[in-house]
Amino acid sequence: MFKSLMNALKVKEIRMKILFTLAMLALIRLGSAIPVPGMNTTVFKNWFQGLTESDAFGFMNRFTGGSFENMSILALNITPYITSSIIIQLLTIAIPKFEEWQKDGEDGRKKLTKLTRYITVALALIESIAMAVGFYRNTGFLTSQNPFLVVQIVAALTAGSAFLMWIGERITENGVGNGISIVLTINILSRMPSDISSLFGQFVSGKPIARGVVSAIVIIAVIIFMVLLVVLLNGAERRIPVQYAKKIQGRKTYGGNRSEIPLKVNTAGVMPIIFAMSLFQFPIIITQLVGYNGSGFWGKAVAFLNQSNWCNPNHPVYTLGLVVYILLLIFFAYFYTSITFNPIEIADNMKKQGGFIPGIRPGKPTSDYLTSILNYIIFIGACGLIIIGVLPIVFNGLFGAKVSFGGTSLIIVVSVILETIKQIESQMLVRNYKGFLED
Repeated sequence: MFKSLMNALKVKEIRMKILFTLAMLALIRLGSAIPVPGMNTTVFKNWFQGLTESDAFGFMNRFTGGSFENMSILALNITPYITSSIIIQLLTIAIPKFEEWQKDGEDGRKKLTKLTRYITVALALIESIAMAVGFYRNTGFLTSQNPFLVVQIVAALTAGSAFLMWIGERITENGVGNGISIVLTINILSRMPSDISSLFGQFVSGKPIARGVVSAIVIIAVIIFMVLLVVLLNGAERRIPVQYAKKIQGRKTYGGNRSEIPLKVNTAGVMPIIFAMSLFQFPIIITQLVGYNGSGFWGKAVAFLNQSNWCNPNHPVYTLGLVVYILLLIFFAYFYTSITFNPIEIADNMKKQGGFIPGIRPGKPTSDYLTSILNYIIFIGACGLIIIGVLPIVFNGLFGAKVSFGGTSLIIVVSVILETIKQIESQMLVRNYKGFLED
């Protein structure tokens, strides 16, 4: 792999793309250290650390690479863009005009991309206004109770989110590709060294030698197991053979070739985890922002939604929230696949092109067959997602091991790294170089 990397760096075009990407990532990390003007970052950080038990903002802090905790100008990061992309994907199914744009090729995708940008800026503006007003109402968060500081904070946070969206698009066009995903990945990776250090400090450092060694082996084994499981889940697929009928026109014969329909086991990717976590965390965040003390029925309901209470031996009843979480993962795995993969449309296209699955009649029998196969492999993929998403929660509840590279983060990091390697490999293969994945 390192030899292939050296070969890639020898090609000027690829070398410039890699260097451009690294420069953009360095700029992102620099922006993550610049505080929002008018914010008392020390007071905010102390307030944020007081919320670690609830873990309500932990998900957002992981996705921003700690920028939210430091309340930098990139505190919102690309979370508005992610939300905007999800909204556009759902609206594409509900609004025929958007579905038409999606099928229009490059021109249609440009229209959807433009709309995604507008929604991103609107969401960033709404979030920054809500945060700035909250800071103004709480004494101590701002350096002075000046309403003009609210305007500055809104402008800084909104511009920071738009700036990161622009950087992501530049990496896609001028870098190695997958710009938004790479921005998200570098944010997650920036938190991993401190998390690993805290794990070893909590379970290895200062402990008896035998216990420390066993703990270190268990930590490393769990990390390797989860990485391998994500790699396996990301690459696993079921290939459906398709045969095309021969057509004779004059003296020439057309068709008769074979192809395959690749059905990924993890068709929905990381989206089920993101949807489920968003549903659970939204009430918690609202509760904390309004300053609710957590008593009464609503307080009990929020405690059930709080992942920090799951698998806790002192409060076993709250683990029922984990059961609901697992059911939601399975539901969203089927739901998201149903809106992104249409067996009826694929069966109709195959029929129009003279294609058929050996042993299956064209038309409705083909769509029914694809649906049955898809339902089977979706369940397998959902089980894999449950293991990846729940394992860190179990370790957190039983041993207090809080990490940012579990579940969602790990799937994103591994998937983006593999996809980036494949893109660099494809560019190298054009120049007769051996690819990364062939070593």
